[in-house]
Amino acid sequence: MPDDHAPQVTILQRLRRFWPYFRQARTGIVLAIAGTLVGALSEPMIPALLKSLLDRGFTEGQIPLWMVPAALMGLFGIRGLAGFVAQYSLSYTASMGLLNLRRAMFERLSSSDLTLFSRQSASKLSNTLVYEVQTGSTTLVNAMLTLAKDSLTLVALMGYLMYLNWRLTLIVLLLFPGLVLIMRVLSRRLYKLTRSSQQATDELAYVVEENALAHRMIRLHGAQAQQARRFEKLSVALRRLALKSTIAQAAMTPLTQMLAAAALSAVIAIALWQSSTSGVTVGNFVAFVTAMLMLIAPVRHLAEIAGPITRGLAALERGLELIEESSEQTSGTHAVDRAQGDLLIENLWLRYPSRESDLEPRPALRGVTLQVHQGEVLALVGPSGSGKTTLVNLLPRFLEPTEGRILLDGVPLPDWQLGSLRRQFAMVSQDVVMLNDSLAANVALGANDEVIDEARVLAALRSANLGDLVERLPQGIHTGVGHNATELSGGQRQRLAIARAIYKDAPILILDEATSALDNESERLVQDALARLMAGRTTLVIAHRLSTIEHADRVVVLADGQVAEQGTHAQLLQQGGIYARLHAQGFRSEDPAEER
Repeated sequence: MPDDHAPQVTILQRLRRFWPYFRQARTGIVLAIAGTLVGALSEPMIPALLKSLLDRGFTEGQIPLWMVPAALMGLFGIRGLAGFVAQYSLSYTASMGLLNLRRAMFERLSSSDLTLFSRQSASKLSNTLVYEVQTGSTTLVNAMLTLAKDSLTLVALMGYLMYLNWRLTLIVLLLFPGLVLIMRVLSRRLYKLTRSSQQATDELAYVVEENALAHRMIRLHGAQAQQARRFEKLSVALRRLALKSTIAQAAMTPLTQMLAAAALSAVIAIALWQSSTSGVTVGNFVAFVTAMLMLIAPVRHLAEIAGPITRGLAALERGLELIEESSEQTSGTHAVDRAQGDLLIENLWLRYPSRESDLEPRPALRGVTLQVHQGEVLALVGPSGSGKTTLVNLLPRFLEPTEGRILLDGVPLPDWQLGSLRRQFAMVSQDVVMLNDSLAANVALGANDEVIDEARVLAALRSANLGDLVERLPQGIHTGVGHNATELSGGQRQRLAIARAIYKDAPILILDEATSALDNESERLVQDALARLMAGRTTLVIAHRLSTIEHADRVVVLADGQVAEQGTHAQLLQQGGIYARLHAQGFRSEDPAEER
């Protein structure tokens, strides 16, 4: 939602926040100022040439004929060159600042606290990083160029008017208090409308994102008309905000023009009276009126400048808000090339933040204590919502516990250097995510493009039972997989994720529903690949299929966030508890989608 207090911060204070990203282009700023200054100082030369031409040019011999075109061509040549230098230099400065800003935004996106992705949708984040800052930068640069040029032009023309007739110039100065008042009131209105429009745009983009991701389900349930009404409602709201912004911005022009017309009328009337009583020359009168008329354009531009500056700043400030997001805790220093794989979980509690401020958040984990030995295959089972996925997400610190601690090889996880800690884990889940890149780049994810070991990639793919697929592809491992590898079958995508884990060769493996929703043939190939992957590694398996669980060294049953039972498959069946009941049901009651 828009911040009602934000407009109280001056534009200069808001611009200062962006200086760290633009300081590398100081030379461009200096050249832009110089070009703008030269262009602005040349403005009074036009009425000055008219004055000389009218007062002396029509008297034979006082001004050589060749000087008139020479002076005009020289003047406009200087103005054109100065304008080009100013615009190019400011655009160079803006592009450099935008590059640095985007770089900082993407770095923060890659290292931010993971709660960011639950608070903001992917469409909003991509819209901010790609579209908002680009539009904001372009709008703000053009507005700042106009502001600098027209402000200096105004000062130069006012100085020339003071030189010609200071009494008449005082009348012109009465225009400015009214202009400042109009800009102040309407700019505040524009800021609020701009922030509201950003929010409305995010909501509309989110609807589009949801419909793109859930297109099959929407068509299956015949929900197109329902979604169209949802889209229409948000589109109409965005249209109304756009019209309100147009009204606020368009109102500036007629109001300032009326002020300018009143001042101009008074000046002309008084100038005509002065010419009849004090003998003011025609050249002097024409020069003053011309300079006065030349004031109208910069005054109008300055009156309209609040809108573009407000929109540009509001867009760029969203980028700063992303940069100012809290990052992951990375204070640990312990690092090793390869851990042994011993895990100790002590009295672990975790509460997810409650959406209702008056409700105590319900614990997802309640005092879990567990030890996993090096090379052990541990299966985690239990009813949906029992905390299985939550537990494994704590290991690579995707989540932080509320109480208790986890130790890897006797070292608490916060003491590990975060990059080194995550190098010790490989994960294969039911939700396979592939990047729109080559097969090799997806298998060797995280490796430098120039040092991908192609032989190792091929070996990983063959070990994952994908050797035949590679041979059929037109460019082998360098073939692009497309958007999330959707052209591949479910089993192939699952085995591709296994190949990625094989390539990483981490000592600890997490399997989260790795064989879910596969047909028998695909499951056989995946299970075969998993058997090779699990050899010699500490493995935590979340699964609902008996074929995965029965071969585990130990089975841990979670219920309501607590360890309810643990033992071998045979031992737990003999106990006749929760595991025996789930086994009797064939684990059919499980719904992986419900698991947090």
